[in-house]
Amino acid sequence: MIQQVLSTLVEVIVPLSIPVVSGALLGRFKNLDTKPLLMLYLYFLSPAIILDTLATAKISFDDVYKTLAFSLLNLLVLWALARLIGRVLKLAAPEAAGLTLISTFTNSVNYGLPLVLLAFGQLGLDKASVYVIAQMVIVNTIGVYFAARSQFSIGSAVRSVFSLPAIYAAMLALLLRALGLHMPHEIASGVSMVAGAYSPVVLAILGAQMVRVQTADVVRNVRLAFWTGLSVRLLLAPLTAALLLYLLNISGTLFAVLLILASMPVAVNSVVLAERFGSSPALVSRCILWTTLASFLVLPILISIVGNA
Repeated sequence: MIQQVLSTLVEVIVPLSIPVVSGALLGRFKNLDTKPLLMLYLYFLSPAIILDTLATAKISFDDVYKTLAFSLLNLLVLWALARLIGRVLKLAAPEAAGLTLISTFTNSVNYGLPLVLLAFGQLGLDKASVYVIAQMVIVNTIGVYFAARSQFSIGSAVRSVFSLPAIYAAMLALLLRALGLHMPHEIASGVSMVAGAYSPVVLAILGAQMVRVQTADVVRNVRLAFWTGLSVRLLLAPLTAALLLYLLNISGTLFAVLLILASMPVAVNSVVLAERFGSSPALVSRCILWTTLASFLVLPILISIVGNA
């Protein structure tokens, strides 16, 4: 078991760490501005990898149905657990909202997709594509609701979803599949070339973002929420995902991919929502940092376990 974990660490985490560390060094010593890179990721790289993957993905309707069912059910269960824990611990409203963001939203797009590709190959990336699209929609709708219920507007949430180019790329890919059509070879090659740049760029962005996460000491009433959020994301979330996947009768590569994606560290964009709506950004940012660091040890163990299942 230890040998398998070390092998996974070397074969998967070490390659991923190279662009992450590079981005962190550029952010720390060269003050790398990630805003243009985020625009590149959001409006260029993300649509390309979604279109390239979904247009040729080896996924069945059963995979789509089970993935969407798991995404929604996992979200509801983790939301309920976060609310229950917040009430039991008598957390203040900002910390309770922050705990909900920590518990429910993972870094499945700019960390999860490269990890799945390295760990499970193209088949794993195919299986992950539907989950990632679902997460994009959920974060821009339900995520806003979790962060600021009093300021939530269904209209603005819907507009935010349809401002994402990846949604249109997914719709185009699904339309092509439904009609039995393919992109011209020259266009498909160009899209694939752009998609190939996705992993190193988004991992470098992640590294640059990590060095900017605030690590100042938090007040005492936030520490309890911090340790609780850490425990939920690193321990309770993987156990919950495994149980739900078993109940939904999901197995094989799809089981492995969904379990890993549901066990990723806290989503970096959670702190954006936390800052915008006052959902304890200090709590959320610390959990992003420490769950990401811990994931370099936790994820190889999970990958080794599901690889033997």
